[in-house]
This record gives sequence, structure tokens and C-alpha cells, in this order.
Amino acid sequence: MPRPELFPVKKVVGFDQDMIDAIDKWRAKEKPLPNVSEAIRRLVELGLKVKTPARPASKPGGRLRAQELATKAIEKIIDPSAAPEERAQRRRRLTKGPTEFREDRVDLPKAKAK
Repeated sequence: MPRPELFPVKKVVGFDQDMIDAIDKWRAKEKPLPNVSEAIRRLVELGLKVKTPARPASKPGGRLRAQELATKAIEKIIDPSAAPEERAQRRRRLTKGPTEFREDRVDLPKAKAK
């Protein structure tokens, strides 16, 4: 009766040369020296055990910076000969989006029911 295989599931994984070099560097520090497959298994296990903190949804001030960048981009495409009120209306329309899609946008607070 053949011996049961220790790792029956096989996966083909691609690595670039920098990643292979990093794995080999890590392997060299281990005693006893693991083969490449064992080294990759250990590194994956280590990576899966690490608890990473939840990332904040956005950086503080990121929303204002995005709004500023959008305004600058919109100013470049709005007709400079239009009246200031018309330009402001177009800018609002472009930043808020079409009315039929506003309820679907997740980046805007929900409108209060009247």
C-alpha cells in the first residue's frame, strides 16, 4: 500500500525573479534549510497568521482633495464664455452626477426623507 501523500493538492504559482530571490534569501536563514516548496508553504502560513489592522476608508482630508482636483478638472472643460451662474450650475451637475444616479452613489450621504 503506497504512503499517503502529505500535500495532495498541487497549485501552479508564478513568481517574478525578485520574489524568488526573496524566498531564497529567507530560506538561507532557516535551519534546517527547507526546499523551495516547503519555504513557500511556511511563508504562506506566516502570512495567513498575521492580523492586519483594518485600513481606514480614506485619508483625512482626502475627500476635500478629491473635490479640489475634480473642480480644477471641470474648470478646464467648462466653456469659459458661459455666465458665472451657468458655470456654477454645470460644475454642480458634474460633481453630483445625474439625478437618476444620485441615490446609488455610496460616497454621498443619503438624502433625508421629506
